[in-house]
Amino acid sequence: MITQPPVSRGLNCTDAGYSVAVYQQVLDPVADSLAWSSLIAALPLLLLFVMLGVLRVTAWVASLVSLALALVLAVLVYGMPFGQALLAGTEGAAFGFFPILWIVINAICVYQMTVETGHFDVLRRSFARVSADQRVQAVIIAFSFGALLEALAGFGTPVAVTSVMLMALGFRPLKAAALALTANTAPVAFGAMATPILTLGKVTDLPSDTLGAMVGRQTPILALFVPLALVAIVDGWRGLRETWPVALVCGIVFALAQYATSNFISVPLADVVASLLSAAAVVGMVRVWRPRTEQAPAVVAGGAADEPTPEFAQRVANPDDRAEVAKAYAPYAIIIAVFVICQITAVKKLLDKATVKFHWPGLHVVSPKGKPV
Repeated sequence: MITQPPVSRGLNCTDAGYSVAVYQQVLDPVADSLAWSSLIAALPLLLLFVMLGVLRVTAWVASLVSLALALVLAVLVYGMPFGQALLAGTEGAAFGFFPILWIVINAICVYQMTVETGHFDVLRRSFARVSADQRVQAVIIAFSFGALLEALAGFGTPVAVTSVMLMALGFRPLKAAALALTANTAPVAFGAMATPILTLGKVTDLPSDTLGAMVGRQTPILALFVPLALVAIVDGWRGLRETWPVALVCGIVFALAQYATSNFISVPLADVVASLLSAAAVVGMVRVWRPRTEQAPAVVAGGAADEPTPEFAQRVANPDDRAEVAKAYAPYAIIIAVFVICQITAVKKLLDKATVKFHWPGLHVVSPKGKPV
C-alpha cells in the first residue's frame, strides 16, 4: 500500500518498495513572479488562437501543437515529471469529452434529426411568421432562441444554428454571423446547463450555486443592451429609433429572469427560463405593437440581406400544419422537460447514486500546500 508521499516537486518518492512520481504544484516558477508565470502559462492558449484565427490551421492540428507546447512548458518551466504531465493531459481530454464534447455530439444529433425530417425548415418559418420585420427576427432568433440553444448545448451550437436560420430569412452570411455572435454574449456564462460555472466550482472548490448567483447579478446588466445592439447591427440608428421598445422589453425580461433563476431557483436553468420568457415577451409585444415601418429583407441598410427564396416566402405565407409545428418544437421541449425534472431534489439525489467518482490512475499531484488535488 502506498501512503501519502512526501511533498516534493517532480521527485520519485519510494514507500514500501513502490516508486511513485509526485508533483507539487508551483504557481510562480518564473522569477518567483505570479504575473510572469501566468504569461508563460498562457502561451499554449495564445498559440492556439493565432493558429486558428491568423494562420487558419486545421483545428485538430492547432490543438495538438498547443498541447505539445503545454507539455513542454509543464516539464521545463513548472518542473512537472513527464509521465505526470502526460497523465494530466489524458485526464483533461477525458474531462473535455465528458461532459463537454458529449453535450455537443448530442446537440448536433438533435439538429441533424430536425434537418433530415424537414422540421428545421418548419422552425424557421414559424419564427418568420412572428414578425416580417428583420430587426424583430434578429432579436427573437439570434437572442432568445440562441440563448435556449446555448443553455441546452453551448460550445458554438447557437451561433451555427441561428446563423443558418437568419440566412434563410434573407440575412447575408457575414451579417447573420455577426448577429449570432453578438447575441451569444449574454447567455454564454450559463451555457450547456451552466457547465462553465460548474467547472469553475470544481477547480476552485467554491460552491457552484454561490458562483452562479454572483454571475447572475452581473450578466443581466449586459443582457439589457444586447437586443438593442442587435437591432442597431441590422438597421443602424433607424433600427434603434423604431424598434427599441421590443428590444428593451426582451432585454429586461431576459435580465430579470436570468437573475431570479440563478439566485433563487437553479443555476443550470438560468438561460432556459430567461430565453423562454424573453421569447414569449417578444411574441406578446408584437401582437400589440409593431414598428412604424417594417424592415424587409430587400431594404436592409447597406445591402445587409438578400430576398428570401420565393419557395420559402410562399411557405411562410401558407402556415404549416400545427401538428408539424409541434413536432418541430418537440425535441427542444423534451430536453427542457428532462432538465427541469433533473433539478428536482429527489431526482437529483437518485441520479447522484449512479455517479462514480475516482482518482485518475497514476496521477499524483498535490497543491502548493501539499494537499492532494
